[in-house]
Amino acid sequence: MAYAATAENFPSSVTAAPRVVALQRALVWLVGASGAIVFIEPSPYELVTLAATVIFFATGLRLRLVFMPLLLLLFLVNIGYTISATSLMDKPEVVNWIATSWYMAVTVIFFAMVVSEDTAARLDMLRRGLVVGALIAAIAGIAGYFNLVPGGHDLLTLYERARGTFKDPNVLGAFLILPALFVLQSVVSGGFQKSFRSAIALGIMALAILLAFSRAAWGGLAITSAFMLALMVLTSQSRAQRSRIIVMAVVAVIIVVALIGVLLSFDSIGEMFRQRASFDQSYDEGRFGRFGRHILGADMALDLPFGIGPLQFHNYFPEDTHNSYLNAFMSGGWIAGVCYPALVFVTVIMGFRHVFVRVPWQRAYLAIFAAYLGTVGESFVIDTDHWRHFWMMLGTMWGMFAAAQRYKATSNQALVAPGDPRAA
Repeated sequence: MAYAATAENFPSSVTAAPRVVALQRALVWLVGASGAIVFIEPSPYELVTLAATVIFFATGLRLRLVFMPLLLLLFLVNIGYTISATSLMDKPEVVNWIATSWYMAVTVIFFAMVVSEDTAARLDMLRRGLVVGALIAAIAGIAGYFNLVPGGHDLLTLYERARGTFKDPNVLGAFLILPALFVLQSVVSGGFQKSFRSAIALGIMALAILLAFSRAAWGGLAITSAFMLALMVLTSQSRAQRSRIIVMAVVAVIIVVALIGVLLSFDSIGEMFRQRASFDQSYDEGRFGRFGRHILGADMALDLPFGIGPLQFHNYFPEDTHNSYLNAFMSGGWIAGVCYPALVFVTVIMGFRHVFVRVPWQRAYLAIFAAYLGTVGESFVIDTDHWRHFWMMLGTMWGMFAAAQRYKATSNQALVAPGDPRAA
């Protein structure tokens, strides 16, 4: 007799009491929701994640052997940063930067360990929390931009761009991409009521991304949405499902384009859009522009095995690196400069290898992988190395890798009858 492996009989290592399981899942939701509020330091996200880490370890969180390469790369990256910063430890901002980098590494391991167990349920709670947090941040940004809250314009915008509950409009736009992908999935594949509610949520997030006037976020949302929808079509198990995804995606694009056209008819929005959409920004051009700095900085990094230390690039050039991979070389020398891209792109390679693995959480995986891949590309033109949601996605990816391998092994074993010699 063969046994089918399902989400129910898959051993998710959840052997704790039901109340403990419920507490753990609630904490995952809270971490996801708090990720949208980071305009103060320490932010609610840091405090909630720290509390969740302590509670999870107290209730049996385990570090698996599969995470040793991840742990080693994170350690080496931060060792490089720390060595390069040795002569700068008298500067509080450098000390804070180093501490934040180590903390981000801890959160990666935390998310990897958490998601590797009770995977489907915890991913669902993380998704729900991120969507709630994204709606809060998006509504705050929209309210600030249109001055709907007394005093909110100065607090919730920056340079006439919506920033909501973030310090930077660019980070607001980048953060909203993953939750927007989650609700887009519901729009194209859910029932009528769920699709309608999700369409409203998607409209709110898309409007906030537009009003953040971040070119990277605009392009990121468009590219990651197309990539994710393509993967959903390729991994769909029925022709009807594939047809629905394609039709709903086309309808969603038409509606979004129409709404953008209406919004751009407003003078203030249209003018800012044309200004931000231009490719001849002054800070991008010239020998010391964004891309000129990349070339000069890369040449400089080859002669500096220990780098120049964190937050020092602007002392040599007019602005910061705006390139996370170059920043790893400059802030952490050759150690971080090699290990940081290795960490990022090893995760990308493993991500592609797991795209077609049939697991109960495959839909969530496709959204997270698409958003992660978008951030990896964005890292070539902006500093993403301290974005909380980037490290959250990286850790979650590794947790899903570990869970998928265990799920496949369990599925293969379950398909063999207990008395069959192959069961051994």
